[in-house]
Amino acid sequence: MGIDNGSQSTKVAIYDLEGNEVAFGSHQLQETLSPEPGVVIHPDDDLWDSVYGGIQNCLANFTGDPKHIAGIGLCTIRCCRVLLNEEGHLAYPVISWMDVRLNRPYEHTDEQVKFVTTTSGYLGFRLTGERKDTAANYEVHWPLDRTTLDWSQDDEVIRANGLRRDMLFELVKPGEKLGTLRPEWASAWGLRHDIPVVATANDKAVEVLGSGVKDEGSIMISLGTFISSMLFRHDYYDHARHFFPTLACIPFKYVYESNGIRRGMWTVSWFKKLIGEELVTHAEALHISEEEYLNRKAQDVPVGSDGLITILDWLPSSSVPYRKGIMIGFDQRHTKYHIYRSILEAISFNIKNNMDDMLEELGVKLNDLVVIGGGSKSDVLMQIIADLFGLPVHRRQSSSSACLGAAICVCTYLSVYRDFYEAADRMVKTERTFMPNHKNHAFYNQLNNTIVKNVRVHTDEILKQTYPIFK
Repeated sequence: MGIDNGSQSTKVAIYDLEGNEVAFGSHQLQETLSPEPGVVIHPDDDLWDSVYGGIQNCLANFTGDPKHIAGIGLCTIRCCRVLLNEEGHLAYPVISWMDVRLNRPYEHTDEQVKFVTTTSGYLGFRLTGERKDTAANYEVHWPLDRTTLDWSQDDEVIRANGLRRDMLFELVKPGEKLGTLRPEWASAWGLRHDIPVVATANDKAVEVLGSGVKDEGSIMISLGTFISSMLFRHDYYDHARHFFPTLACIPFKYVYESNGIRRGMWTVSWFKKLIGEELVTHAEALHISEEEYLNRKAQDVPVGSDGLITILDWLPSSSVPYRKGIMIGFDQRHTKYHIYRSILEAISFNIKNNMDDMLEELGVKLNDLVVIGGGSKSDVLMQIIADLFGLPVHRRQSSSSACLGAAICVCTYLSVYRDFYEAADRMVKTERTFMPNHKNHAFYNQLNNTIVKNVRVHTDEILKQTYPIFK
């Protein structure tokens, strides 16, 4: 069983030892709360509720014997901060990765807080009762020594991060055991009472493992709430300018992550809500999903959306707070489906330009791309990406690459395969490959290089003036 606790939902999947998905379930998270500007928190005990519900829903779809499930891999949202009291309960709502407080070290202001951990530490504790966490989910503003994958031995480093050593959970490596599932959960779910819960890494690194990306010329694009691309590498890269080297889901290896798009596929959800009941009615009449209905309509819109250009700044970073989302170029030709396709094209342009900065810095030339996440289910978006890059784009078979990556960690822990690499080779499968249209490739790159890359040069000056009025 692999658990993928994301920003919008928790997905849970059960696989056989060949990586074939035999059951899947999910559970939506509530909307995050922003009680004041810059503060973003998860309501109630929403993360745990979604994991519990996701497991129950997955098991309800499983036709086999739950006692044949050999292990559980846990993957959770990264870059969050969780504050716990003495008993391991939340002393404060889980702080989202979108919260501005995550840009600086922890500040201890509440004596109720006895432990400071990540989402994987907290959810691992809820599952096992053990105060252990994966080292590969700790980096920025944490006192981790990446050469040992353990806490720094220097107390000054601990203090510089606002922490005391007794506030920290014990660290384990990806593919090692966090603990044994609590007896009450094993009984409730009909699982073995000695079933291990296995550590993974930060969620993007787990997706890289579950997508099977391990070659120099391959890259993974993750189309989720936060959209970014990642290369797998063996060594750390100092002083990177256009990407972030982060810990991989294979101990002492790394993934290089491009600059990302905040609220990436969330923008699609935003647009769906904007259309509202009309979209639901049309989709139901055709007995298809809302996404499939939008994708069918978007395929009828010309490449380039008849000149409608979208710039995705629905959630700007703290360094450019004045930026807002932009759509320019409207005329009488444009429909709601032009807007939808323009958003998909904007996602593709944005991630390509971020990737190009990283690839140029590294001197890397790509051979192909693997696209995962909810957005990969869209044939039209996959074809836009293939056309823009001019390269083959692979969609993997699993409902969640992070779930599969978590299951690969379980197989490695159980010594089903020799190592992570063999497990990924055996368990990751391609559902479909999208080949580029070279005419569209030439058009998209002309549009990108002459227009899209230069829009913000002009709009930033206007938005700096509107920001104080409408912020």
